Amino acid sequence: MTVVDDKNTTAGKRESVFRRLYVGTGAFDVVGARKRWYIFFGALVLVCIASMGIKGFNFGIDFEGGTQIQLPANGKNGQITEEQAKKSFADALGKPADEAQKVGSGVSSTIQLRSDTLDAAEVARVKQALFEELGPIGTSGQPSVQAISDSAVSASWGGEISRQALIALGVFLLAVTLFLALYFDVRMAAAALVSLLHDIVVTAGVYSLIGFEVTPATVIGLLTILGFSLYDTVVVFDKVRENTRGLLGLTRRTYGEAANLALNQTLMRSFNTALIAMLPILGLLVVGYVLLGSGTLQDLALVQLTGTLVGVLSSVALATPLLVDFKMRDPKYRQQADRVASRRANQARKAAERADDDFDPTDEDALEAELRKEKAYAAAASVPARNQKATKGRPSGKRKR
Repeated sequence: MTVVDDKNTTAGKRESVFRRLYVGTGAFDVVGARKRWYIFFGALVLVCIASMGIKGFNFGIDFEGGTQIQLPANGKNGQITEEQAKKSFADALGKPADEAQKVGSGVSSTIQLRSDTLDAAEVARVKQALFEELGPIGTSGQPSVQAISDSAVSASWGGEISRQALIALGVFLLAVTLFLALYFDVRMAAAALVSLLHDIVVTAGVYSLIGFEVTPATVIGLLTILGFSLYDTVVVFDKVRENTRGLLGLTRRTYGEAANLALNQTLMRSFNTALIAMLPILGLLVVGYVLLGSGTLQDLALVQLTGTLVGVLSSVALATPLLVDFKMRDPKYRQQADRVASRRANQARKAAERADDDFDPTDEDALEAELRKEKAYAAAASVPARNQKATKGRPSGKRKR
């Protein structure tokens, strides 16, 4: 008769999520719920692709080209706001600026106005209007037209950056596929490649959905996050390979169960790695946005923060489930899973038979028979075992001298 410890059962139910994360005993069935994860990731990718196709991207001046006018944020009447600068721009040309933003903080803060490409006469009119209405203070401490600067950006430069980035991305994905195919196997390489493509599409889709500005720094940051996502995936796959070594000759676990155990064993490591990676990224974001205003540091930190979150999620809930599905296409792994199921069915049947043989404690005859059986076992256990050794010659005893 099996006795269940209610205290242990209650403690197991009340076991915290953090303890299950740290212990890594397979409590989170990520692989078993992989169909739900596929639906989630599929819907996410579709939304991102739809946004990129319908809404598009908010490309910066480096990609679209145009004119940028910059002036100090300190004017003769106090701090100059973005709205005041845009109003002066519109008064001068009769059309609003495409974008106005404040960069930096304190006495070093500036206002940047971005618009379509302007000719020299238009730039001169805008500068004069900004000087007369806002009076930006230059390095001399007095309002000055020379404190207002302008620059023209060609769209060809941003296009060249994009082409080089796409070439680098293609080379990177090819090198990653070859490395994983040689280090692990083709199925693991395919699962990791799908996970990387997912990270690229979703990160780009988030930029399209929210309307973040896409700059050359964004493209560079997008390439850097792929390395993090790949690292996390390789760590999980390495543990999967360790847990599944010699699995085809065993009947304890299926490939999916062994992979899920490996995923649980590395889950806390993945989360800790992502957290540690995000700390300096958040520092860059704070410095780039709060202290320096919108700029290259902010663009880098924003895409890296987005990509890190997407990368850790895909390496945990997408790459390993895909690997399991790819492996289970192999007849050898399906046959091994059938043997595991058959063994468990036999064990369940034997356990049921033993449960049927349990006596009813309310039956006096069965109780007396069980007591007699226990007494017989106790009596047999109290009798010492005899080991007679065959001897030749005289019996064993003290040897005569």
